[in-house]
Amino acid sequence: MSGGVDSSVAALLLSEAGYGVTGATMKLFGADVVAPDCDSSCCSADDVEDARAVCRRLGVPHYTFNFGELFGEAVIDRFCGAYLGGTTPNPCIDCNRFLKFDALQRRRRELGLGFVATGHYARRAWDARTRRWRLLRARDAAKDQSYVLYHLTQDALAHMLFPLGELTKPEVRELARAHGFATAEKPESQDICFVPDGDYAAFIGRRCGCGAAFEPGEIVNREGKVLGEHKGLIHYTVGQRKGIGVAAPEPLYVFAKDAAANQLVVGTAAEVQVREVTAHDVNLIAVERIEAPCAVTAKTHYRQRPMAATVEQTGDDELRVVFDEPQRAAAPGQAVVLYHGDVVVGGGTIC
Repeated sequence: MSGGVDSSVAALLLSEAGYGVTGATMKLFGADVVAPDCDSSCCSADDVEDARAVCRRLGVPHYTFNFGELFGEAVIDRFCGAYLGGTTPNPCIDCNRFLKFDALQRRRRELGLGFVATGHYARRAWDARTRRWRLLRARDAAKDQSYVLYHLTQDALAHMLFPLGELTKPEVRELARAHGFATAEKPESQDICFVPDGDYAAFIGRRCGCGAAFEPGEIVNREGKVLGEHKGLIHYTVGQRKGIGVAAPEPLYVFAKDAAANQLVVGTAAEVQVREVTAHDVNLIAVERIEAPCAVTAKTHYRQRPMAATVEQTGDDELRVVFDEPQRAAAPGQAVVLYHGDVVVGGGTIC
């Protein structure tokens, strides 16, 4: 329970359904992690108290688990290392993977509890034909969070509950109001929780020091012509349009970051289109293995509409996804997640 409205209502629904609910709040980092003049969007004493207050109202116990060391290693350090290495990570996926799907499941077993329930907007269902648990998109397409849940294993999914999967956000807020929860009107977090001001480069500089990724270099087009100077590759991501700092007849987008040459490669919208992506660090949910090329829809961004594609498993830990229509280049380090209708087939990290 983060102290927000979604996890509060998830606890309410499970309690009303007859489950023996125990509230759990993960303490992931302290105030020393964020910029001195920033208010963190989570993990504050107020957030913990909000979660505890909901549990008191429901008459259920509440625990706070200190996972700060693991979060620092598995999420923050991976985030910094990826950016310094020239890729664009998704720390929310890593947090779910290493904290909610692993560490919290271990703690659940230690406490002798049956499930980990979260306030994510997603659904799960048992497929009697394949004898596998399925992860499905939420009924509220605008709030669906299945994209960041694709690392769920069969064992973890068997012990997960998503009480909000059939609800819309307005319905969730109305339930919170009706039960007098102080979290009912709490705003949603829009930024990465440990970088609330959105200045990733400054955060990484404070934590890791300034290295080669902060050094200025050339901005070039796809033919290698120098167009200007960038302020350090760490400040850019593939697909970015704003803030490149080069005047051109057409808007320019980041196509690639060449760390070896310290060059930022840019192009027009037409020039940065791609037809396929390759992914590694693969996790499949709906099937054990993709035995032959098959039609799917795929997302390379959280808010993107799933696009028609064909996927082929080219190795034990590699997928090749070919889109029916050209797509704007996706950033290495981001996830490509595959769907068959509402069912999450699986996904991987874009190379």
